[in-house]
Amino acid sequence: MVEQQAAEKDNSPARETTARWRESPLWRPFRPVAVGGGTGLTAMLFRFQSFFGLAVVFAAAVVFSPTRDGTILFLTSGNLFNVVRAVSEIGIVAVGMTFVILIGGIDLSVGAVVGLSAVGIAVLLVQNGVSVAVAVPVVLAVGAVFGLLQGLASVRFGIQAFIVTLAGLQIARGLARIWSGGQGVAISYGDGPNQAPVVFSLLGERTFGGVVPIPALFFLAVAALAVLFLRVSVFSRHLYAIGGNEKAAWLSGVPVNRVKVVIFGISGLLAALAGIIHAGQLNQGSPNDGAGYELDAIAAVVIGGTSLSGGRGSVIGTVTGALLLGVLNNILALNDIDSNIQLLIKGLVIIFAAGLQRLRPAR
Repeated sequence: MVEQQAAEKDNSPARETTARWRESPLWRPFRPVAVGGGTGLTAMLFRFQSFFGLAVVFAAAVVFSPTRDGTILFLTSGNLFNVVRAVSEIGIVAVGMTFVILIGGIDLSVGAVVGLSAVGIAVLLVQNGVSVAVAVPVVLAVGAVFGLLQGLASVRFGIQAFIVTLAGLQIARGLARIWSGGQGVAISYGDGPNQAPVVFSLLGERTFGGVVPIPALFFLAVAALAVLFLRVSVFSRHLYAIGGNEKAAWLSGVPVNRVKVVIFGISGLLAALAGIIHAGQLNQGSPNDGAGYELDAIAAVVIGGTSLSGGRGSVIGTVTGALLLGVLNNILALNDIDSNIQLLIKGLVIIFAAGLQRLRPAR
């Protein structure tokens, strides 16, 4: 009798609902990670390494922040939102880089695509008199097509993504110089000739009472959509499968080449979006814009816990990694640390984060 009651309890609607929820993709981030056949504190630390790292850097920033009239400068709302604004472009690029690295690839061209897109939007708006409603989709399409072509070249000719995107970096820089005539294109606003529509200047403004930077909202939207995409879409399972074992994924029927091409297209699209935002913030487009962005994006992804070998990682981790770099840059600048020392410190942080991955327990 007792056994029958227990069985009925196990088959209750509430328990069945809970079981279905635990099997859904939305529950994935909360599942315990198995380590040596069980769960452990070590696994949790590695899964949330970027969050712990951000907490440590944030606490250090508070402790070492300069003060003015008893106010901790780092904790002022204006400064904190400056941190988010500063990482918005890199963060958007890093989201696309996360997808690429999840499939075991790399995209070294994203910084150059940022420059190409910044030049493109400036030329279209200022020199060609194109409206924002037309110029923005055109530039986004240029970035997406550039990424698609790189992905197609990689899978069609069997060339490593590192080589293809390294060549793409040079090609994008060359195209940017040709498009701009080899010089920066300043953006001024108004209704006259050689002036961009005033609405484009909103990218350099703040909203919600002049506090929240507009680029931060774009970053938040891109990150939210990417997180949702990786949580609930079937396509995202293909990413993890390819990164985990490409041959096994192909034998399982995953369209490996098609997925790779699409992912590089997404990376190019997001790099183009970052380039448009960059031009809107600086009121210019230069062929040299975005230099080094690819390295910062890779750093954010690595610090966020995504494995460079593919198959493991998350957009939330990447966002946290980007914020960590932003906080670190900000506190070093507030303390007027020499720029060379800043590069040294950031390099050590990246090496430390990459070293942690070597110690990460296998699943």
